[in-house]
Amino acid sequence: MRILFFFMDGIGLGSDDPAINPFAKVELPNLQALLGGKKLLLDSLSGNHSGQNLETERATLLALDAKLGVDGLPQSATGQAVLLTGINVPAEIGYHYGPKPNQEVAEYLRNGNIFTTLSSQGFKAGLINAYPQGYFDSIQSGRRLYSAIPLAVTNAGVSLLTHQDLLSGNAISADFTAKGWHEHLHLSGVPVLTPEQAGKRMADLATHYDLAFFEYWLSDYAGHNQDMQAAERLLNTIDAVLGGLLESWDDDQGLILITSDHGNMEDLSTRRHTANPVPALLVGKPEVRKAFSANLDNLTGVTPAILSLFQ
Repeated sequence: MRILFFFMDGIGLGSDDPAINPFAKVELPNLQALLGGKKLLLDSLSGNHSGQNLETERATLLALDAKLGVDGLPQSATGQAVLLTGINVPAEIGYHYGPKPNQEVAEYLRNGNIFTTLSSQGFKAGLINAYPQGYFDSIQSGRRLYSAIPLAVTNAGVSLLTHQDLLSGNAISADFTAKGWHEHLHLSGVPVLTPEQAGKRMADLATHYDLAFFEYWLSDYAGHNQDMQAAERLLNTIDAVLGGLLESWDDDQGLILITSDHGNMEDLSTRRHTANPVPALLVGKPEVRKAFSANLDNLTGVTPAILSLFQ
């Protein structure tokens, strides 16, 4: 069994209101075909936050509680720490926190996470994002702090992938296509992929891991910017990536999990995060999806569900 964990920062299940929710406004043919014609909305789960799953031939959609019984709006550092450890970190420290882990949150990631657990059991778990040299230089100099996911990976003794890995086809850029490496990092030697090619590469890279993790954070930026047109372009790109991924993915070999840490981009009426539940979209064989989702109703259930597939 292999798992592709496709993490999308700042994606909640919002209302069917195209004035504020790009998921309601934009037609996403690959995602909607996967969901039996429905959109990624809370209404697709009959408006019920708990106990209602959408089941289609190839996918299961659930709503996961991201508030976890803690006052305030969910934040990235604590939400991601929960996803990576299975521990209700905001409840234990008494507050939601982000975007980068503070000392309290970092301790949970250092004391064991999904990457350390699987690695200690002999499984290969890693992050398939590529990082430019400037990122490593900033971390080493102290000008930049790790966010929760690379912190968890490096604490497991797993190396982050580099510019060279991207050149050799063994990683994916954070924007899928690597256009940003040309336009913003001015690294012109990096091949630019189409979104469909990026999805196919993601599926191929996952075959080299037991748990392949991909972190996509541009969705959270789009939510904070409240730019509907930019959000629409981003969703069209994501949908094309999903098309390539689904075309290449073998359901008999593993499970795709797409989920998030908190809501944001589904409500462009605010720059802030939302209290909406987040989606957990599962793609794979029906019996695997059923087993994975059996006790999954909030963020704390994700790591236990992953580990259960490796027992």
